[in-house]
Amino acid sequence: MSKNISSLSNLNQRIIVGVLGAAVFIGGIWYSEWTYFLLFLGLTLLGISEFYNLVSVQGMRPNKPLGLLVGGVFFTSMFLVQNEAMPGELLYLSLPLLFLVFIVEMYRKKPQPFTNIAFTLLGVTYVAGPFGLLHLLGFLNGAYSWQPILGLMLLIWAADTGAYIAGKSFGKHKLFERISPGKTWEGWAGGTLLAVLVGYGMSFLFVDLELYQWVGMAVLVAVFGVLGDLSESMLKRSLGVKDSGTLLPGHGGILDRFDSLLMAIPFIVTFLEIF
Repeated sequence: MSKNISSLSNLNQRIIVGVLGAAVFIGGIWYSEWTYFLLFLGLTLLGISEFYNLVSVQGMRPNKPLGLLVGGVFFTSMFLVQNEAMPGELLYLSLPLLFLVFIVEMYRKKPQPFTNIAFTLLGVTYVAGPFGLLHLLGFLNGAYSWQPILGLMLLIWAADTGAYIAGKSFGKHKLFERISPGKTWEGWAGGTLLAVLVGYGMSFLFVDLELYQWVGMAVLVAVFGVLGDLSESMLKRSLGVKDSGTLLPGHGGILDRFDSLLMAIPFIVTFLEIF
């Protein structure tokens, strides 16, 4: 199957993988809290692993097994606490695991041990941190609800689509040429406009949140989503690579596909918890 997909043009690959991926995401988020959990647990572990593979290009040697363990435990613990299947006090177990990275590094005998520690913890923070916070969005009103999570995904897709169309049609003024020469202010404005319109429309269909909350989420996605994209581009440029991975034909890797979401989640969760 993957061989057949890889033989297609880049545009056809993007369309096929995009449609299949959207179907898996919508189904997994909508069906139950456990399918949502498994879906994002897989993304968390794949994303951390991809990050470690990426930084290894420049000779860094993060502790991949331990980083995956810490990230997986944090993500799972956050879910179980929100699902009321585990006491919140047990989240404190994540703290010794973080500092276990320092202890284990002494026995690995790798060059640049503190650089390895830093990148091990950065992979957990960058990927497992936001995805763990996503549970707060799914259980915002106590019980699991797919509407805020799926709505957030739709806003991300709307912002990306609007930015692509507007950028191709009207893009002239560079947004951040040093890091991403293809992005323009016109594209960002188009993405913002479409995200706000989609947020407004969803307020009539997804009633778990109010109109101002959906519109607020749309604005936050438009601002911090593009900053997440730029941050990941900055990482790739510093390492001299084009894509973070090759897992998704036509789309690059997990980090390429979810960089906007990872940056937007902490700001959106904070916004909804306060307002």
